[in-house]
Amino acid sequence: MATQETLPAPTSTRTGAPRPRSTTATRAPYAFIAPFYVLFVLFMLVPIVASLYLSLTSWAGLGAPEWIGLRNYANLFTDSSFHKALVNTLLYVAVAVVVIVPVSLLLATALNARGLRARDAFRVTYFVPMVVSPIIVALIFSLVFDQNYGLANSLLHALFGLGGVDWLGDPTIAKVAISLVMLWRWAGYLTIFFLAGLQNVPKDLYEAAALDGAGWWRSFTSVTLPALKPVTAFVAVTSFISAAQIFDEPFLLTQGGPSDQTLSVAMFIYRAAFQRQQFGYAAAGGVVLFVVVFLVSQGFNRLLGIGRSS
Repeated sequence: MATQETLPAPTSTRTGAPRPRSTTATRAPYAFIAPFYVLFVLFMLVPIVASLYLSLTSWAGLGAPEWIGLRNYANLFTDSSFHKALVNTLLYVAVAVVVIVPVSLLLATALNARGLRARDAFRVTYFVPMVVSPIIVALIFSLVFDQNYGLANSLLHALFGLGGVDWLGDPTIAKVAISLVMLWRWAGYLTIFFLAGLQNVPKDLYEAAALDGAGWWRSFTSVTLPALKPVTAFVAVTSFISAAQIFDEPFLLTQGGPSDQTLSVAMFIYRAAFQRQQFGYAAAGGVVLFVVVFLVSQGFNRLLGIGRSS
């Protein structure tokens, strides 16, 4: 009769069993991400909360701020200069989104055409205005738009027999001059984004469109525009935010004049804070600008589907 072997009793610890993690290991990930949150609080949350508080006070920059509640906001909505700044900023936003973004798309499409020589040279040429100092831009275009000796009036006189246009002194024409400078500075920068998007459009889509007999316009509307929708959405939102905060062009060319006709909201805030020492009033203007930009940006995001999968 065979004897039955006795199996060894199982031990209490197994090789693959999870071990309890030490407190140090549990807290280590938080230590790694802590610098980001510290900087976020210091440079984002603290300034926002301080601006909100300051907007409810009257403060000249020295001494303790005086609490005045919502009086700054009430004054803003009856301030004619702030109304002009809002309307002018809306005009600059319209120029950026309705004019500059389509022009940038057309420039990118032209630069992406087959057979174009010296393409990189053209890209650099269009991008250069974005890296030029705003002071240099102001000097250049002050000479270009000079009423007596400027290049713009010289061209108008040579081509059409016109001249003497007060580019920076007439309320309406000054806005046109600032819009032209915006176009000159921003179009090349935005073109880079569209060019990057065009590089990722599959070539077989254009070949399929050509086989179907589609011309340039049909290929552009049926292939290029749908493929560039995410890039277009990004460029439109960033252009809106940049134009809503425009400061350099009107400040350096016209100082907001004549009669505040080219004043932007950012210039209004600067003038209230650093020229009139009305820091609480300037903070209220900044809060209003922040709320408007945030709400409209969220509307753009929902309308254009940014951040959502197709």
